[in-house]
Amino acid sequence: MDEQQQPSEEELRAAFEAELSKVHVGDVIAQTIVSLINIGARRGGLTGAEDEEHDLGQLALAIEGVRRLLPLIEDALGDSAGEIKDALSQLQMAFAQQAPTGVQIPTDDPGASPPPSGKAERPNSGLWVPGQ
Repeated sequence: MDEQQQPSEEELRAAFEAELSKVHVGDVIAQTIVSLINIGARRGGLTGAEDEEHDLGQLALAIEGVRRLLPLIEDALGDSAGEIKDALSQLQMAFAQQAPTGVQIPTDDPGASPPPSGKAERPNSGLWVPGQ
């Protein structure tokens, strides 16, 4: 019987370190932003997810997370930054439409603009993907 040897702990650690050396912080921030948009869309009811997934507090947190992270990498994103801003606007509109009157997304930024008003179009898919 030909058994393959499992890598040693040292080999696994070396492989992990090699992968980490290739990761850029900006890429992690971009992936985090996309994840926040996707989760926010689910919590805001924009994906057709189950009603028990709706959570305005989580939607507000996702919105605020994207608002704070996007400026860190906006220049590096190029044209994709506009797509992210559009997705963020959809989340903000969903929050504005669903929140009780007068409730705003909590922020400690006095210069922050309030969520835009208006009717958001529902995305066709359940997940936001850059370039689609």
